[in-house]
Amino acid sequence: MTDLYSIPVQASDGKQTTLEDYKGKVLLIVNTASKCGFTPQYKGLEELHRNYKDRGLVVLGFPCNQFGQQEPGNDSEIQEFCTLNYGVSFPVYAKLDVNGSSAHPLFSHLKQAAPGILGTEGIKWNFTKFLVNRDGEVVNRYAPKDKPQDLAADIEKLL
Repeated sequence: MTDLYSIPVQASDGKQTTLEDYKGKVLLIVNTASKCGFTPQYKGLEELHRNYKDRGLVVLGFPCNQFGQQEPGNDSEIQEFCTLNYGVSFPVYAKLDVNGSSAHPLFSHLKQAAPGILGTEGIKWNFTKFLVNRDGEVVNRYAPKDKPQDLAADIEKLL
């Protein structure tokens, strides 16, 4: 099985990194978009991050333009949008694909570990969320319609 922490990811500044720095933390990994009906969830994600970061939660955003072209900006524009409009202080990485032959290995791993309804792996839309425990195991997958505040009880159990 792939070690979640060793999968290479690209920071918004273009630097290659991994999630190694988050070993031992509870992670909420989300595919995001700036021009989506669910975009206001950035506010709720930021609230979760602020409320639980001192107890070990890290929210990680991964912008994706595969759904209705709702993330057209470059990485710099995405960072500016998140900061100015939602005060996002959690890490937002470089834009990537979550589905298809170009799906990023991180999302391939997450989808395999936590399939969706009826066992389908494909992500249906922006703001699909994956909750990862302190051991790097994916424990739950949430639909885009699931509001961040509705995840609080599940997060609390892992902290």
